[in-house]
Amino acid sequence: MSKVSLEGQVAVVTGAARGVGELLARKLSARGAKVALVGLEPDALKQVSERLHSESDHWHADVTDHVAMARVAQEVKERFGKVDIVVANAGVATGGPFVDSDPESWRRVIEVNLIGSAVTARAFLPLLMESRGYLLQIASLAAITPAPMMTAYCASKSGVEAYAHSLRAEVGYKGVRVGVGYLSWTDTDMVRGADRDEVMRELRQRLPWPSNKTYPLGPAVDRIVAGIERRSSHVYGQWWLRGMQGVRGYLPGIIGTVGQREMKRFADRLTGMRTGLVGAGGEADEESRATHRS
Repeated sequence: MSKVSLEGQVAVVTGAARGVGELLARKLSARGAKVALVGLEPDALKQVSERLHSESDHWHADVTDHVAMARVAQEVKERFGKVDIVVANAGVATGGPFVDSDPESWRRVIEVNLIGSAVTARAFLPLLMESRGYLLQIASLAAITPAPMMTAYCASKSGVEAYAHSLRAEVGYKGVRVGVGYLSWTDTDMVRGADRDEVMRELRQRLPWPSNKTYPLGPAVDRIVAGIERRSSHVYGQWWLRGMQGVRGYLPGIIGTVGQREMKRFADRLTGMRTGLVGAGGEADEESRATHRS
């Protein structure tokens, strides 16, 4: 599909305080888009907004909160007059054996990554229908292939991929295009947070090439921006992920066999692994929920 100019378009980016969301906001802004930043860290969001090249604003909201996200959508419309692009990027992760996992953290990964994405779409789809706009759902390599020690993250990203594909069929005739973005291990706070655990880091290093590498953030976000400009149905942050689609049907069986051997190798080192959300974004999510409870 031919490129659509981003000049003057209004883009909403969730999880915009850091990582993929923050850099994506900057690159969209550099191309002339007006940007609405949404996330849990108001001070960080304010700093990002102040550094953008174009008109922007920020909103503090939990993407799993229907009322809050409906309010954000209304206020973004009032602030900018329309919404052309929504990138559902907000996400958290946890790792470790399922049997020892913290139930609250495990559930929270599903809530933010899957339910939060649906809440975001529910809030903004009426505006995207008005503009005949584009919704990009950020998924992951974890949607394509299962992985031991990542049950919550794989479940959430597989779920959000299926949800977005289903939604594409529902809203396409109304002029709204829906895309799914896939990223492998990319240099973000989330990945660096997961790597702090020695077992998780070593397990990842033992994955076959090219899935065992950490990829730079900039080129991955450039690919996302190009996908947004083309309103692409599939966006791949790393070149080789496209090829994974053709073999994904074989991966559960392969991972089930090879993964057992790897887990047996690491079995005596699994006790006592950290079970909370990883990275600075995970810490922000935990702090926000603790504040809300108190």
